[in-house]
Amino acid sequence: MGMGAKRLGLPGPITDMQTRQACAAIGQPLLMHEYHDVFAEQGLIVAQVLLTSEVLKNRKSYLNLKNAIETLLKMGVIPIINENDSVSTAEIGTAFGDNDRLSALVASKIDADVLILLTDIDALYDKNPKEHPDAQPIKVVSEISDKIVKAAGGKGSMYSTGGMKTKIMAAKIAAYAGCRVLLAHGREKDVIRRLLDGEDLGTLFLPKEKLSNRTRWILNNAPEGTIWVDDGAMKALRNHKSLLPSGIRKIEGTFEVGAVVMVNDAAKAVTSLSSDELKMLAGKHSREIRSLLGPDRRDVAAVPEDIVFLDNPAGDLS
Repeated sequence: MGMGAKRLGLPGPITDMQTRQACAAIGQPLLMHEYHDVFAEQGLIVAQVLLTSEVLKNRKSYLNLKNAIETLLKMGVIPIINENDSVSTAEIGTAFGDNDRLSALVASKIDADVLILLTDIDALYDKNPKEHPDAQPIKVVSEISDKIVKAAGGKGSMYSTGGMKTKIMAAKIAAYAGCRVLLAHGREKDVIRRLLDGEDLGTLFLPKEKLSNRTRWILNNAPEGTIWVDDGAMKALRNHKSLLPSGIRKIEGTFEVGAVVMVNDAAKAVTSLSSDELKMLAGKHSREIRSLLGPDRRDVAAVPEDIVFLDNPAGDLS
C-alpha cells in the first residue's frame, strides 16, 4: 500500500478504506518488480501469491494453495506471499492481522521445517532491555507460556515497533505445526544463511509435537461464533465425547454447518449444525432433536475429531 501511495503522491497516513485498497492494487506490481530485480541478480525466478483469509478457512482451497506452493518450490521458484490488501478489509473480516501471523499460517499449511522471523531486535529478552540494563536474551524457548508473551511487551512498549508480540504469537502457531522458529535481527549480515547453518543468533522456538493437518486447520482458523456449554458437556468433551445439544446453554454469532467456532473459551470445533439449528436445539435431547430435524440428520453439534482444546491440541488424555 505504501508504494502505491508514494507513486500517487498521496500524503499519509491514509485512513479511507477504498483509497487504501486502491493504493494496494497499485503498489503490488511495483513491489513485485523490486523482488524480481533483486532475485534476478542471483539467477532466481519469483512468483506472486496473494491470499485472503477465506483461502485458509476453506480446506479445499488451502490444500490447493499448499500444492501450488510446493510445485513452485520444486521448480526452483521463490514464492512471494502476501495478503491481498486490495480486496481484504476489516469490515468483511478477511484480514490476517499482520504479516507475522500470515507467515506462520503459511508455514503451518505447507509443513515447513523452519520459519525465520526477522525484526529490529536481536532476540527475545526476559524484560524490556531499554528500561532494564540487566535484561537477558532468551536463547531457547521450549514452551510459549504467558510469561513469555508478557516478556514480549504490550501496546506502547519498545517492542510495539518491532512487532515482537505478534512474532511470539506467530511462533506459537508455527511451533504447533512442528516447525522450528528462529527470531533474529534483520540487519545482521548474512542472517538467513547463518541461522540455517546453525549459528547461535537470536532466539530459537522449539517445535511442539506435530499436529495433524486437520487439527492445525481448526486451530488456525478464526472462529465465526461461540458455543457456550455447561460443565458436564465440557467434561465429556475432554474425554473425547461428542458435543451434544443437550449440554449447550447459549449460541453467539451466525454461522453455517462446517464453520469453526469457539466452545466456551477452552476449545475450537467444527460444527455439524448451523447457528440457527443450534439455537433451536440447545438443551434438547436426541429424541426431541430427531423429531425436529428428521431421522436422517445428525443430532450432534460436533464430533470428537473436530474438537481441539487450546491447552492440549494433541488431545492427550493424561
